[in-house]
Amino acid sequence: MPQVHHRYAAVAGHQLFYREAGPEDAPTVVLLHGFPTSSFMFRNLIPHLAASYHVIAPDYLGFGLSDAPPAGEFDYTFDALSDLTAGLLDQLGVSRYAIYVQDYGAPVGFRLALRTPEAVTAIITQNGNGYEAGFVEGFWRTVRDYQKEQTPQTEAAIRQALTLDVTRWQYLTGVPDETLVSPDTWHHDYALLSRPGNDLIQLALFRDYASNPPLYPGVHAYLRDSGVPVLAVWGRGDEIFGPDGARAFAADAVQAEIHLLDGGHFLLESAGDAVAALILDFLSRRLPRTAGDGGAMARTASHAS
Repeated sequence: MPQVHHRYAAVAGHQLFYREAGPEDAPTVVLLHGFPTSSFMFRNLIPHLAASYHVIAPDYLGFGLSDAPPAGEFDYTFDALSDLTAGLLDQLGVSRYAIYVQDYGAPVGFRLALRTPEAVTAIITQNGNGYEAGFVEGFWRTVRDYQKEQTPQTEAAIRQALTLDVTRWQYLTGVPDETLVSPDTWHHDYALLSRPGNDLIQLALFRDYASNPPLYPGVHAYLRDSGVPVLAVWGRGDEIFGPDGARAFAADAVQAEIHLLDGGHFLLESAGDAVAALILDFLSRRLPRTAGDGGAMARTASHAS
């Protein structure tokens, strides 16, 4: 079993926590977590990947074991989280890497790809949207109401996303066998959400999520022009980002590989072995062998399963 190292790095005056495993001379895979979790969500996936790849899984500022300066002292935006993630990778000497993006990991990862397209060797998106398709209205209506106008009513509604009940709901909704998901997951995340001041950090990011859809046309052009390999592996029962979000990648990604599995938003918790097998197979076939292998190719039909 590969050893997993738990490290800290100072980036732009902030301490960021990250997990690292695998041989440093192997191709790098960067795992970018979602809300409301951290690199903790990858604790079981990392050993699967680290036998063949160099794996880095950071906690964003305000999440997990990274620093969490108050919202009044730091402007929490997806641009800022991307800046710090890029700074960490630079500090670690990582200039070429595949990305695994989930939920909030998608706006962070796609920003990295748009800034330095030549850096990203492959994209694995697990319930991480890059299209308007797939946003489940029942969840996102509350977010959009709060983005549009911050009132006591809209704030009270969005604050439900910071509760233990909704955190549990994110983990269990759409999972065929709920007993496969450890209660440690939602209690771990809720404990970190409940730190003093973390609510204001999360509210700032809910507001800033409105900055992400305007980037999508640029993401689509990047997928077409770069020919970067894309694997979309999705929990079909996700009530935040539905299966149409996975299927949408077929429109622009070169030979997109799309797999809809029984599961929910945090698919790794109930189908981790299946996801790991799909990733390892995908990377073994599609990861560029040389610096020139990731260039643009003629777009062909995708396949779905």
